[in-house]
Amino acid sequence: MDFSIKSIDAKSASTAHKAIKTACIVVGVFENKKLSVAATALDASGAIAAALKSGDITGKPGSSLLLRNISDIAAERVLLVGLGEESELVTEKAYQSAVAAAARTLAGLGANDTVIALPGVKERTISWSLNAAVLAFRDSIFRADGLKSKKDTSTAGVKKVAFAVAAAEATAAKSALAQSIALANGVDLTKELGNLPPNVCTPTYLANTAKQIATDYKMVVEVLDRKQIQALKMGSFLSVTNGTVEPPKFIVLKHSGGKAKDAPVVLVGKGITFDSGGISLKPGASMDEMKYDMGGAASVLGTMRAIGEMKLKLNVYAVIPTCENMPSGSATRPGDIVTSMSGQTIEILNTDAEGRLILCDALTYTERFNPAAVIDVATLTGACVTSLGHHNTGLFTRHDATHDVLANELLAAGKQSGDTAWRMPIEEAYNEQLKSNFADMANIGGPAGGSITAACFLERFTKKYTWAHLDIAGTAWKSGAAKGSTGRPVPLLTTFLINRAG
Repeated sequence: MDFSIKSIDAKSASTAHKAIKTACIVVGVFENKKLSVAATALDASGAIAAALKSGDITGKPGSSLLLRNISDIAAERVLLVGLGEESELVTEKAYQSAVAAAARTLAGLGANDTVIALPGVKERTISWSLNAAVLAFRDSIFRADGLKSKKDTSTAGVKKVAFAVAAAEATAAKSALAQSIALANGVDLTKELGNLPPNVCTPTYLANTAKQIATDYKMVVEVLDRKQIQALKMGSFLSVTNGTVEPPKFIVLKHSGGKAKDAPVVLVGKGITFDSGGISLKPGASMDEMKYDMGGAASVLGTMRAIGEMKLKLNVYAVIPTCENMPSGSATRPGDIVTSMSGQTIEILNTDAEGRLILCDALTYTERFNPAAVIDVATLTGACVTSLGHHNTGLFTRHDATHDVLANELLAAGKQSGDTAWRMPIEEAYNEQLKSNFADMANIGGPAGGSITAACFLERFTKKYTWAHLDIAGTAWKSGAAKGSTGRPVPLLTTFLINRAG
């Protein structure tokens, strides 16, 4: 799908919209039967006003109506989309509903190209509007049928999408559009990786993906194998791999877009390519969804691809510990005690709490970069799903001036991108649940506050830098009929990094 900007001269906007030659032009209408500026410009014949008056479209957000053969305009079709209550600038939700409705409708039409001529959004830049629209259109054409013997060969659907903007904003819009396309490419990569089966998307596959990103976007990559991981004394990480024949990998991918002396932002992604639970075996129902347990790694790789395409002027490193968690005669047992890279010992009470075991060694490894900030991303706990559902990613970090700044940056990036997070507590009281009689800590703290005690476990390995933890267990994928990777939190992470780069 090709995206472009179509410049509209403000002085002649009323006639310019009529002259746009396209298979379909998309304009907005309101609930009080009023037309947007672009819709008014097209309605010399009164056909749009008549459709509103007849009740064929309500104007509610998400509603749509296709009109054909309207006289005195160059467009072959006019797609009306609802924008809610009348206002010069529409709300975020109304705009998102409108572009989603347009994408759905156009996906089933024979129209090869379209022009989107919708109003601006309250308190949002044109960059925000373009992001929302590009992601909606790309999502409408995303397919997960790469391994099917018969793929979707439908040729219907729009191939070219242009956004009508005022001539004064055209230059800024072109730059913003390029960023939006890069973001969408990163989201798609994350979806593709997440949806692949675990016999394809192995730790080696993730490592090869990182190598390809490095080649494509002039990054530096290093992939450590088992012997090198052993040399680093990552006993916690290696304990998770004991039951599998699939070799673990430790991936380090560096985007050096900033000044050489600038401390990097480090993204740490959990890469469990399949999680059986190990000896603490999971129930069989829905275990196939544990291929998504590498969602943190996938989102970090998607983010790196996006900022690489953007040539973002910021130093960003990705650190990805990746392996399988399988049961066998050599698997780690409940009750085993392992020594992490930091030297701290861990009593493993449940082998299904394995994500924190691979992340803690990655977080210790990250100290060598003297990072400006570290953000780990993980499908870590079902408890986070219970707490926040599938709407917000869980955000955890220490409560002090430095960490509050980082938390606010991430929360703001979530709101800005529509990929929202909610801050959860980390308090010393929760650490009591991680006490062990035999080791420095246990790897679980019981069912009460499970997502919080998991974050408290990770926090013990992050004392030397500013750190935040994103639990994406509820947001990385969908179950049921819509089963599939969501691509989150690539928009949040990418927006955060763009804001950091200034």
